[in-house]
Amino acid sequence: MTDMPQSPDTPIAVKDPSRLKLALDSDFIYTFKRSPVAVVSFVVVVIMVLAAIFAPLIAPYNPFDPGSLNLMNGFSKPMEPNQFTGDIFWLGTDDQGRDVFSTILYGMRISLFVGAAAVLFAMVLGITLGLIAGYVGGWTETIIMRTADVQLTFPAILVAMLIFGVAKGITPVEYRDQMAIWVLIIAIGLSDWVQFARVVRGATLVEKNKEYVQAARLIGRTSPAIMLRHILPNVLSPVLVIATISLALAIIAEATLSFLGVGAPPTQPSLGTLIRIGQGFLFSGEWWILLFPAVTLLTLALSVNLLGDWLRDALNPRLR
Repeated sequence: MTDMPQSPDTPIAVKDPSRLKLALDSDFIYTFKRSPVAVVSFVVVVIMVLAAIFAPLIAPYNPFDPGSLNLMNGFSKPMEPNQFTGDIFWLGTDDQGRDVFSTILYGMRISLFVGAAAVLFAMVLGITLGLIAGYVGGWTETIIMRTADVQLTFPAILVAMLIFGVAKGITPVEYRDQMAIWVLIIAIGLSDWVQFARVVRGATLVEKNKEYVQAARLIGRTSPAIMLRHILPNVLSPVLVIATISLALAIIAEATLSFLGVGAPPTQPSLGTLIRIGQGFLFSGEWWILLFPAVTLLTLALSVNLLGDWLRDALNPRLR
């Protein structure tokens, strides 16, 4: 049976490409695949994040379970049998016999959680204040932006230390160790909201005079609805770039505070706490206790920072 010939007027069915295919064929993914630095940084970040999330499954030991520790394994060198027990540890052990590899995996969980939560808190606070300052204007804008200018005159780490000290001081003694992580998140977040607010305020000043905002006012939209549903989606691109770069800075800030002894408690050590502990044994020959957590922190922060730099270039149409 022969096929019936189609008339010229017969419409030809065209398959719509899937959203996944459209996303994979976008300029963003094309630019990403053409950047070896971005690809390597992304792979490293994904591996480290997954390793931190699944630390209880990957780590050969639970380093913070006192019942599983053996002091005879203390100061074991990397990949060498312990002289007393004969146990071999990939990255050695610390003074308490804790496996350094396992402590790094668990420490990354704290560092990543604090960094991500602090950036999220700073982003929400900065976007909210930036939208209000740019859209409302007047004395509201003046108060918000002058407060931001005053905060910029102080180093962020000093602001975080001040906020952490005040918040910890008003926290009951019996809850200080339990609340230390959350206090640390709030301290870093409050020290980092300014750059989000300044960028969003500048973008809002441009967007609020465009026709679509004026049309929204004419149909009776309220100011909060205009800011959230119309202006906010159009100012998110630079915010995402700042958030990526701020994540690396937040991780370093957390490590700095923990290294100074005002961050994560010893019961929940982060990479900064591990570095502080290892620093005390550096000159006695146990170099691995400091080296491996420090290299992990450097790799994590550098990878996130490089990924943020690429994201900034990829989302900037002037650099294409």
